[in-house]
Amino acid sequence: MLFTVVDEGTSPRFKTLLEDEFPGELDITGEGTPTSTGYFEVEVEGKLVHSKKNGEGFVDDAKKMDKVVSAVEKCLGK
Repeated sequence: MLFTVVDEGTSPRFKTLLEDEFPGELDITGEGTPTSTGYFEVEVEGKLVHSKKNGEGFVDDAKKMDKVVSAVEKCLGK
């Protein structure tokens, strides 16, 4: 499963949390945004599931993390 985070350099902790939740199941990639700041976009299999740009902020609480985890579980068929 392809999991992409487009961010402003804040994804290492988020990536670790996801790898702990789904060990060996995700292909997590990151893309920097050198010409823009303020982005933190999370895509699961090409579908946008979280967007700081659209007002959701960072994935910094349980509710936001649960939303991302649910999207991953759905793609994994769990």
